[in-house]
Amino acid sequence: MTRRPLLLTAVLATAAVASACGAGGASDGAPDTSAFAEPVTVENCGAELTFDAPPERVVMLKSQAVPFLHELGAMDRVVARAGEFPSEYYDEATLAELDQVPLLTDQLDTSGHLQISKEVVVAQRPDLVLGEVDNLSRGALEAVGVPLLEEPALCETTGVRPSYDDVWSQTALYGEVFGEPERAEEAVTAMQERVAGLEAEVADRPARTAAVLYPTVGGGVTYAYGTGSMAQPQLEAAGFENVFDDVDERVFEVGPEELLGRDPDVLVLLHSAGDPAAVEDAVTSLPGAEDLTAVRDDALVTQLFNFTEPPSPLAIDGLEQIIDATDPDGPGSP
Repeated sequence: MTRRPLLLTAVLATAAVASACGAGGASDGAPDTSAFAEPVTVENCGAELTFDAPPERVVMLKSQAVPFLHELGAMDRVVARAGEFPSEYYDEATLAELDQVPLLTDQLDTSGHLQISKEVVVAQRPDLVLGEVDNLSRGALEAVGVPLLEEPALCETTGVRPSYDDVWSQTALYGEVFGEPERAEEAVTAMQERVAGLEAEVADRPARTAAVLYPTVGGGVTYAYGTGSMAQPQLEAAGFENVFDDVDERVFEVGPEELLGRDPDVLVLLHSAGDPAAVEDAVTSLPGAEDLTAVRDDALVTQLFNFTEPPSPLAIDGLEQIIDATDPDGPGSP
């Protein structure tokens, strides 16, 4: 297995800059609301955002930021949230923090996108919004003086291959913005050690191939993930070769014939909600699926989408789940 080194250098450099200009949290665990010694400027999705003080009133429109803010002890700064926050993603401590945050709405449109008005968000008097949604853009919020941060993997960029390094750098960015650079550095170190330990766990396993799919339940298109997705470094860290590692795209349609031709040993199936058995059935009912090695060996791993994408601490949980589910010596393993 080719093992990718997980370097802390860039993150430490970022954290060092933040230490020079940022203020840490108060000793009693409450957010430090004093101004930064100097304004903190970060780049996000091609935009520059400058903060004179750590945010005190955060509105969260996507769930991806939750594990980052939990690691930094900053969830108490979130005054409102909107969208879906599946409980399966979080431990008891994080769920307890989420329960303290009022939910504005969890209604999605038919394509699964959150619809919320600018007026509803602005009424919360936020000094930061996390997550851009289709009908509430960065520009619309900036027009009323509200900055927005989006997860970099969800930005409209091309040609950038995600990796676990993105988790480290995003943790450092949140550490800067929330005035918690030291806590961010500690979190990065702990996460890196965890990933290194998981990689060591699979180092002696036999070489196997895998594919990450997003099936359409009830019939329809099956999507696969190439090197432009977080699925690529996750499979590598789990000791697998992605059978679609020659495809530069993040996600693309794949037919039964193509899947049969590549014939992965293991299939990781992603879904957003609902019964995992229905997700598996969407694959096993494909024409010729009975000839797939993964189906024949019952080597299917089904997990929620954010356990793979985008790069976040949840992608480490997802890595561990894949490793545990595909342990050759474990109970029920292929």
